[in-house]
Amino acid sequence: MSDRDVPAPAAEAVAGGPEPRRAAMSFILVAVLIDMIAIGLMVPVLPHIVGTFTSSNDEQALAFLAVTTAFGVANFFAAPVLGALSDRHGRRPVLLVGFAGLALSFFVTAAATALWVLVAVRLFSGAMQSNISIANAYVADITAPADRARRFGLLGAMFGIGFILGPVAGGLLGDIDVRLPFVVAGSLALVNGLYGWFVLPESLPAERRRPFEWRRANPVAALRGLAALKGVGALVWVIALAGLAQFILHMTWVLYTKFRFGWGPGEVGWSLFAVGVVSAVSQGLLLKPALKRLGARRLAVVSMVSGALAYAAFGLATAAWMMYTIIALNVLGGMANAAVQSIVSNAADARTQGQTMGAVSSLNSLMAVIAPVIGLELLRWVSHRPADDWLLGLPLYVSAALMVAAVVLAVRFFSRHAAEPVAAAGSPVAP
Repeated sequence: MSDRDVPAPAAEAVAGGPEPRRAAMSFILVAVLIDMIAIGLMVPVLPHIVGTFTSSNDEQALAFLAVTTAFGVANFFAAPVLGALSDRHGRRPVLLVGFAGLALSFFVTAAATALWVLVAVRLFSGAMQSNISIANAYVADITAPADRARRFGLLGAMFGIGFILGPVAGGLLGDIDVRLPFVVAGSLALVNGLYGWFVLPESLPAERRRPFEWRRANPVAALRGLAALKGVGALVWVIALAGLAQFILHMTWVLYTKFRFGWGPGEVGWSLFAVGVVSAVSQGLLLKPALKRLGARRLAVVSMVSGALAYAAFGLATAAWMMYTIIALNVLGGMANAAVQSIVSNAADARTQGQTMGAVSSLNSLMAVIAPVIGLELLRWVSHRPADDWLLGLPLYVSAALMVAAVVLAVRFFSRHAAEPVAAAGSPVAP
């Protein structure tokens, strides 16, 4: 265990173990890695499964909008509830519920015979699954405030590695059968559930838990509480705008590259492999020296500027190789989330990390609801245009503009709040 891990002396015993285990980063990193590989497997093929129930580009975009919106709506309402439940009962049981829900949703998707089944299963999956926000709360439980940005970066690196392995495998399997990746993903989610049951320790000791209250767990109250945190304020809008820009890119990537370059699951998988490599290098190797040199605030701004330029360049690209070049040049673009998230986490006290991270997840879920409505509708407007028409990149230009707005708000906020926010009272301190 790292000497920066915060002991959890009251941690629950692992099932079947004689003694409680102490929570450590290695446990949660493995869980997140398996989770992201499973999710990554479906990314290149979900729009194509949707396409099996439609007969045109326009219908496919609308159907994919319904499927993606279903997940975001359900997760928007469920994420703060799951976060608050993890503050009451611990992180481990909520993660186990998430793994089970994810596995079931993958298997049902593989067997789906109608579009309404896909919509229903995405609603279920969104309501049951909040693994990312709970993983962030887990890290906050065991990490001193000064180290949280770097630790959130390690989680980001696991996301990157998951997107190195998952989408490539999903693309290759999808070229065989578009439903096969979901069977494999469901199996991996089951493996993660078994890992969580037998190996993953609890990170939140009993003395740092708090009662569950419905009035605090609804998404509106959770977002108000997030905005009211000292040292956060307008950063909520920064998170929202940057998240909206990123989700528009995510929601339109598969169909945009299909319309622009004629990519199928295999090509999409390799492009996401490149994104994963850059993300893993960026957050796993470069984040720590970048934080040391720039600090969390300046790094967040530089990262968002890089993201804005990359989004615009994606929309203007006229050849497939350009997409890979842009991905490689945007090495700083993935660091903003870890930097901003560390500021938000340090502003919350130790007893509300789950609710706070759940509120951030709920905010991102709200953006995930809005993003396909904007992105896929914009793409639908231009889907009839020739592949070499620059207007085909319209959703990505909107993403770039949103990121520029986030940069402006962040710069204004940081200039008015010169001092870095201190850790809230009661935050865990490393030994």
